Amino acid sequence: MIGLRRGAATTIALGFALTAMVACGQPEKEQPEARPSSDAATTGAADQHGVTSAKALPLRPGEHRMTLTMPDAYTPSAPNGIGTDDYRCFLLDPHLTEPRYLTGTNVLPGNPTVVHHVILFKVTPDQVAEAQTKDDVSSGEGWTCFGGTGLTGDFSNVDDANWLGAWAPGSKESVTRPGYGVKLDPGSRIIMQVHYNLLAGDQPDTSSAELRWRPDNADLRPIHTMLLPAPVELPCRPAHDQSPLCDRDNAVADVQARFGPAGNTANVLYLLCGGAPHPSEVTSCTRGVDQGMTILGAAGHMHLLGRKISIEVNPGTPQAKTILDIPIWDFDNQGSHPIPPVHLDPGDTVKVTCKHVQWLRDKLPSFKGQPERYVVWGEGTTDEMCLGMLQVAYDSEKK
Repeated sequence: MIGLRRGAATTIALGFALTAMVACGQPEKEQPEARPSSDAATTGAADQHGVTSAKALPLRPGEHRMTLTMPDAYTPSAPNGIGTDDYRCFLLDPHLTEPRYLTGTNVLPGNPTVVHHVILFKVTPDQVAEAQTKDDVSSGEGWTCFGGTGLTGDFSNVDDANWLGAWAPGSKESVTRPGYGVKLDPGSRIIMQVHYNLLAGDQPDTSSAELRWRPDNADLRPIHTMLLPAPVELPCRPAHDQSPLCDRDNAVADVQARFGPAGNTANVLYLLCGGAPHPSEVTSCTRGVDQGMTILGAAGHMHLLGRKISIEVNPGTPQAKTILDIPIWDFDNQGSHPIPPVHLDPGDTVKVTCKHVQWLRDKLPSFKGQPERYVVWGEGTTDEMCLGMLQVAYDSEKK
């Protein structure tokens, strides 16, 4: 696994995950239906807003597909009464009675006008009761979940995260490399976390997730998702630094007011990455490897002020290799990138580097009327992130 200083994991979880707000006396909710489909590829169709969803890729031999859909529409709103973002988690049941290997995911945003991005999380059988309780006691569909799912231990291990797949503008169906899959035990559930952008309004949404799978008797090797977050420390421009939010402490306090404990990530990341906050357009995080692994794919995630992102292995050594390089970031094209397999041994390092720029505020409608601010890691559309994601297979799980 990627090395994480002992004792930091629990604190990192506080930075990424917000415990869902609880209201008593809500009735038990009906579970969404799992609808297996035929082996034919799903046909893309225009939604109610005229946006055509991407056509699913053809199934491979031995694969099947099911679709999980929110049981009812959800209308987003700012949970804390301020801000322009709503993170909502929806519990979906694939009705697994025997082990399966997940070999692909495809998110179908019901209302792309308000859906900013979507992440699919695995819920192990021992977590189902906690997740169901959160769903049952929260008003309306799903529950508030800034950062992660809000379940105990969320993101306590960023080296082996519970991510199954993600969607952002420009994403297509994600399919694993032949011979690999994510193991799902009987009774597992799926959490679909939807980030709603309220700058586009508060229209209702009913999104779905397509899962492709193979039976447990398939000769597949398990794969895992490794998260590589780095701090964001983007200062205001000299000619635009009169806003109180150009002070870092004020900016962090504003993020915390909007997102609760998840707003602590801006400071907590230094427990993972080392160092101390320093204003810069370019930030990075380097971590060490303490288990042999093979990297099969890489992806990056930033928001609207992102300009560049890269992931390197063994930087500054003769073995240095860049496995992801996006020199001009396009928020509307955030798909993952399969790469030729790269093997890492214990003692190797991996580094994510991001560049963010303030001048994009002058170009993008989302920032119209908003004061310039010192930008740190935050959950909002107009906040920022620097996040690398690796798809890896561990040597310890070789066939």
